[in-house]
Amino acid sequence: MSLKRAAILLVLAAVLGAAGYLHFGGGGDTARTGPPIVSVNVPATLSARAQLGRKTYEANCASCHGRNAAGQDGVAPPLVHIVYEPGHHGDESFQRAVARGVRAHHWRFGDMPPVEGLTRRDVAAVVAYVRELQRANGIR
Repeated sequence: MSLKRAAILLVLAAVLGAAGYLHFGGGGDTARTGPPIVSVNVPATLSARAQLGRKTYEANCASCHGRNAAGQDGVAPPLVHIVYEPGHHGDESFQRAVARGVRAHHWRFGDMPPVEGLTRRDVAAVVAYVRELQRANGIR
């Protein structure tokens, strides 16, 4: 490959990376919001693990998936939804989605990018929170 061609490919990769960064919420003031997609009944009490997960969720997930995992129209799907029931999307699916990102396959919101800075323990706590929300809303 010629040096000129390599330089063009490098510039193209940088432009695509910047566009993806801005598209998926990395652009600070370009945060996207939309109305909730589903109504979520929040249980009166949460387990200690789910309470920790709620804090982690609010800091890392709510900007896309909405408050109480209700989704945001035009932004990201609700996690309190039959699509994410444990029998269809097990806990490891959440772990992989956070660590590697995930290609869109149930919704038309686009691909989910990886979420930086979360450990498996952090994600397990978020999953505990989401699962308790799901159970409170009839999703087993």
